[in-house]
Amino acid sequence: MPDAASEEALRNRRYWDRTSDEYQERHRDFINQPEPRWGVWQIPESELNVLGDVAGKDVLELGCGAAQWSILLAKQGARPVGLDNSERQLEHARRLMAEAGVDFRLVHASAEAVPLSDESFDVVFCDHGAFTFADPYKLVPESARLLRPGGLLAFSISSPFTVVCENPETELVEARLHRDYFGLHKFDDGDVVEYELPYGEWIRLFCANGFVVEALIEPRPGPDAKSTYWEEESEREWARRWPSESIWKARKPE
Repeated sequence: MPDAASEEALRNRRYWDRTSDEYQERHRDFINQPEPRWGVWQIPESELNVLGDVAGKDVLELGCGAAQWSILLAKQGARPVGLDNSERQLEHARRLMAEAGVDFRLVHASAEAVPLSDESFDVVFCDHGAFTFADPYKLVPESARLLRPGGLLAFSISSPFTVVCENPETELVEARLHRDYFGLHKFDDGDVVEYELPYGEWIRLFCANGFVVEALIEPRPGPDAKSTYWEEESEREWARRWPSESIWKARKPE
């Protein structure tokens, strides 16, 4: 069967196959937590209450990486499926699943074209993951297809504030604008392709695919927060003044 992944998705697959070992090693202690946590500042799900009670629910994680989230949700009684574009990331997931003593399905595919049946899940989510590295104009319709009526779509991504304030030369965020806000979509550095939309375009896209937006959460790190993603103190101080991340919650109507 031919691979349904786009050229951009195949490039991202090669990127993550090359870099997953270094990524998992660098962030291992920071992201391997005993409870689910969101984003670059690892803010607990128990504080943000994005997913709520997942016990007994079919949950799809798009861009699961080493499946740290899905492993924790399985321990909470969910029936997770982890999907990732990188086979090397899924190898790390299998190792961590064995260490945790849990077992669930892993799928090697792009989130832009998911080889799973319509209306199979109560929750579709990711913490950065596919919503950073897959085209939202393909991803949101796929999420709508995969969710049952009443199902929840929830995901975290970088905030548009981060994207427009990031200095392309240093890759640090600054208290000034470096990129245009209008027209945000695809960023291709020749090695990996990432995606972002303006707030209004996210809302338009959700509505066009039948979703009702429930919340936009903008997590704020504490004054002493640490991160292996944003390691400069200036970045933490920036993120305490402007939102560094967005967590969207949208519901497919009954």
